[in-house]
Amino acid sequence: MEFKTALFYAFSAIMVLAATRVITARNPVHAALFLVLAFFSAAGIWMLLEAEFLAIVLVLVYVGAVMVLFLFVVMMLDIDTDKMRENFWGYLPIASFVGVIIVLEMAAVLWRSFLSFDQQAVSAGNIGGTKELGILIFTKYVYGFEIAAAILLVAIVAAVALTLRKRKDTKHFDPADAVRVKRNDRLKIVKIDAVSSRGADAAAAGSAEVKETP
Repeated sequence: MEFKTALFYAFSAIMVLAATRVITARNPVHAALFLVLAFFSAAGIWMLLEAEFLAIVLVLVYVGAVMVLFLFVVMMLDIDTDKMRENFWGYLPIASFVGVIIVLEMAAVLWRSFLSFDQQAVSAGNIGGTKELGILIFTKYVYGFEIAAAILLVAIVAAVALTLRKRKDTKHFDPADAVRVKRNDRLKIVKIDAVSSRGADAAAAGSAEVKETP
């Protein structure tokens, strides 16, 4: 057995075990960490297939961004794991039925693809490289790439507009009005006659003497 084949089986076994622990771990944080391990194992398999770009994207995007966000959310929320695990095995029959259907559909698609697949020699240097991917994106698929960028830009603008829209339960002010504000608009000076503290003390003492006189 070649060393590359041994690594493939090792990464595959680790990924399967990690994926199994994701759905069987009682602690949500442990489940998220096992999912990170599964992603790293999948990235290792992509590296063995000489698809470096996919491996790097899997690690940077999913492990570095998505899973870190999941961990923050899981650790910040007070999740009652015991309540979530109630009647866990009661869903096993329907989950097994759905899993079997998914496996049969994937097997049907893959088996049909394998029957009609013509093996052709492809140089390993053209698989998964960033240079070849960039050439394809900016030449053959440039219109699709630009359309996808425009759709993402519209989605970002729409998200910001929905967040900053005027609502009754939030305070909204115009920055231009805040800049044009003057002192007289915010401050009002009222003149009050001065009161002597000595006079007030003398009056209070006199009233006390009057009350004590029989």
